[in-house]
Amino acid sequence: MAEELIIAPRSKITSHLTSSLLAVAFLTSFGSSMLYGYNLAVVNSPAEYIKDFYNRTSVSRNGTGLDGEVLTLMYSLTVSVFAIGGLLGSLMVGMLVTRFGRKGTVVNSTVLVFIAGSLMGFSRICGSPEMVILGRFVTGIHSGISLGAVPMYLGEIAPKNLRGFLGLVPSIFICAGVFSAQVLGLHELLGKEEHWPLFLSLVVIPTFIQLMLLPWFPESPRYLLIEKHNVHATITALKWYRSKCNIQLEIEEMQEEQRSLSSMETVSVWQLLLDPCVRWQLLSVVVLNIGMQLSGIDAIWFYTNDIFKNAGIPGPEIQYTTVGTGAIEIIAGLIGCFTIEKLGRRPLMIGGFLAMGLCCAGITLSLVLQVHFPFMRYVSVGCVVGIIAGFCIGPAGVPFLITAELFKQSHRPAAYTVGGSLNWMSNFTVGFVFPFLQMSAGSYCYLVFCSVCLGVAVYVFFVIPETKNKTFVEISQMFASKEAVPETQGLGLPDHLKLKKMNGYGSLDNGSLEFDSSSSVP
Repeated sequence: MAEELIIAPRSKITSHLTSSLLAVAFLTSFGSSMLYGYNLAVVNSPAEYIKDFYNRTSVSRNGTGLDGEVLTLMYSLTVSVFAIGGLLGSLMVGMLVTRFGRKGTVVNSTVLVFIAGSLMGFSRICGSPEMVILGRFVTGIHSGISLGAVPMYLGEIAPKNLRGFLGLVPSIFICAGVFSAQVLGLHELLGKEEHWPLFLSLVVIPTFIQLMLLPWFPESPRYLLIEKHNVHATITALKWYRSKCNIQLEIEEMQEEQRSLSSMETVSVWQLLLDPCVRWQLLSVVVLNIGMQLSGIDAIWFYTNDIFKNAGIPGPEIQYTTVGTGAIEIIAGLIGCFTIEKLGRRPLMIGGFLAMGLCCAGITLSLVLQVHFPFMRYVSVGCVVGIIAGFCIGPAGVPFLITAELFKQSHRPAAYTVGGSLNWMSNFTVGFVFPFLQMSAGSYCYLVFCSVCLGVAVYVFFVIPETKNKTFVEISQMFASKEAVPETQGLGLPDHLKLKKMNGYGSLDNGSLEFDSSSSVP
């Protein structure tokens, strides 16, 4: 029997963090997001062993070893092919989450990790450098899919008052992945020559744990209702993810979005690019994802050892100092995760990019002056720590969260495809261009990153509104005013509401919202 649905003020709808929500956040992040961070850092420690394996394989096949340039090229390909795979994965994520669902995509993509782990783990036994390179490419595809599917899944299952907290959990695990690779790469653990295939293939362990447990949890309720029109499964999923609260209120909010999109299918990337109603949202995703990579964080990670060496840290101790920076990443990520729902998204992004910009300028200043003032080399170390902390506290995770929040259900998969592909392309561009930039500009190359960071901070300050504790419909309404669409009223009123179609993006007018018995909650 259908029962009357009462719409409460949206600001009053809050939910507590349940064990189910926390378990899903940890499982998806542990088995997917953490692998991205792990694979970023895993090839640094065994670099010389991998090169030696390539050279010995060439001798056994051709009778001669590889010259220095070819060997460097092969190792560079081993490192960079991960980003090429990530780009391919990001281009696939929109299609996959629409066809298989958010959780389904995360679960089904685990097969890629087992393929990659097997290729890399047995590469030395088979005497095949090609297996290492192919394994890196396949695991890059998995990371490209995960960086889109996991934040989308968590953003849709989270209540609005916890969306920021859960949305930053993957970024913490990315930092944990980097830290794990740094620790396991120590000579006392897996940093020996005989262990590097095992070191590369350890990614299968967290993925296996995820594959055993995650299928028991429900799919995204928003996906089930808005895209699959399965009210019963939606109610079951919400009861699983929510504690003692009125799930009718959330179902009504999803129904509002569903009705506003009733005449629309999931849009393609091309349709997203041509849609004037989401121009500012799309531009914001572009700026944040490109700025995230062009902030210089990858260049800092790559040259951290050189900066520490210039600071006078003994060579054998640099590996432990690098592990210390990994611990700083995790601490900064935890600070961002536990403060985002109190401070909001904007302060973390603006503060993070400003801190990175100032520290990039500080590195240039310290490198220029350390010839005359030896103590400036310690300033450069402090600036490295500041850049890493500033990045992990906000810019490392908030752009993925914001992508979920700025778009409604019909546009979200395409938005993640655009944002993810730009992120990976920018990542590859920095890795390719930075050595040439450093040769031509010297110490002043970090000023380029400084200008990018400050530019993104200014953009966020003037363009992106605060999305904390807002529904997806309310966020869309805030951006609708930027497109010169007549503003409507009643978003926060406890009165009856009427949904109005506005080029596929819902706005709310005063009036009445009618529910037929088929869509009411039993």
